[in-house]
Amino acid sequence: MDESKCANKMAPAYPTHPGEIIKDEIEFRGISQRKLADNMGLQYSVLNEILNAHRPLTEKTALMFEAALGIEAEPLMRLQLKYNMQTTKKDKTFMERLSQIRKVAAVL
Repeated sequence: MDESKCANKMAPAYPTHPGEIIKDEIEFRGISQRKLADNMGLQYSVLNEILNAHRPLTEKTALMFEAALGIEAEPLMRLQLKYNMQTTKKDKTFMERLSQIRKVAAVL
């Protein structure tokens, strides 16, 4: 059986950054990015970069979103971790490096 075709082994076509989820939520609520940035004490550019997946969500910003929007921080951080892992696994150069490390480790 081809494990790559099992439902629990499938990865999304592209990783979902937590900022995308938060962006959808604030748009649904009708909250402007500028107003949210001011409320959270963040520069608008920092908030915008998170919402557009150009900057990672940190533990502190996740907790700030939790305080401002009531969205739990831990699931957001798990989403960030999954995003980071999937993005890293798409890096062919890095994956080749891991392959070489595994070959050496197998000999040890």
